[in-house]
Amino acid sequence: MCDSISDRRVFILGNPEKGSVALALSELENFASRRCRLVGAGLGLDAQVAVKAGAEVIIVLGGDGTLLGVAHSLGAEHIPLIGVNLGRLGFLANFSVEELKSHFDRAIGDAELIEERLQLDVNVFREGHLHFTSRAVNDCVIQAGPPFRSIELSVFLDGQRLTNIRGDGVIVCTPTGSTAHNLSAGGPIVQAGVHAILLTPLCPHSLTHKPLVVEYNSRIEIVASKINPESMAIIDGQVSCSLEPDDRTVITRSAVLLRLVRNPLYPPWNKLVTKFRWGQSPE
Repeated sequence: MCDSISDRRVFILGNPEKGSVALALSELENFASRRCRLVGAGLGLDAQVAVKAGAEVIIVLGGDGTLLGVAHSLGAEHIPLIGVNLGRLGFLANFSVEELKSHFDRAIGDAELIEERLQLDVNVFREGHLHFTSRAVNDCVIQAGPPFRSIELSVFLDGQRLTNIRGDGVIVCTPTGSTAHNLSAGGPIVQAGVHAILLTPLCPHSLTHKPLVVEYNSRIEIVASKINPESMAIIDGQVSCSLEPDDRTVITRSAVLLRLVRNPLYPPWNKLVTKFRWGQSPE
């Protein structure tokens, strides 16, 4: 626990595109200013504003997409994020406004609540030169795109050819991202703290291509053997890179970990059970 909560430097960021955020921002700004050293608050997703203000903790108001946007803008900083959910699911943004106010001191001061999540470095090489780079919290999705014909991808693992996939594409994701697009595509659900990378084919034109879980320090290379004019590598649904034939997407674990503050009220699987009704009998 932090020795002095009143000295803890906190910044609050809110998603300007969500109508309910402005009111929640004002409420939390007034509350936090009496509990800690509030170094700033405002609407926007650029965490560098908080970095420059010397924030030790960033509270993010919006939802999972908002938190992903802020995480992308953090760069190599290791500032813990507290996600306040004003959206729907709230897997990453797992506090409500009232829950954060009730447990504010622990949320901003208890190091035991900070989870370190694996992230991925995604680099696209074109004709041997680095063309695009990004960090992924959830996933890198290589998707067919218009005109939506099947594409062909050559997959290499640690320098060895693994397989060729023909279909709608492939998802490479972190355990954190296992409950995102990967889940919709029939991939495995993996606990967030597991050191692993998941590879899930998208609608493969084969009965033998199944999701795969590999070691977290693996190097995955995906070569665009045959693609559509608008095939893309999409990172966390936030940023994307158009692909051309023979582009090589290299995915490895990142040296930068996402530091996320968990809600002490709930066990890790709470959202999966309550939102998706996992493991419950049909009614």
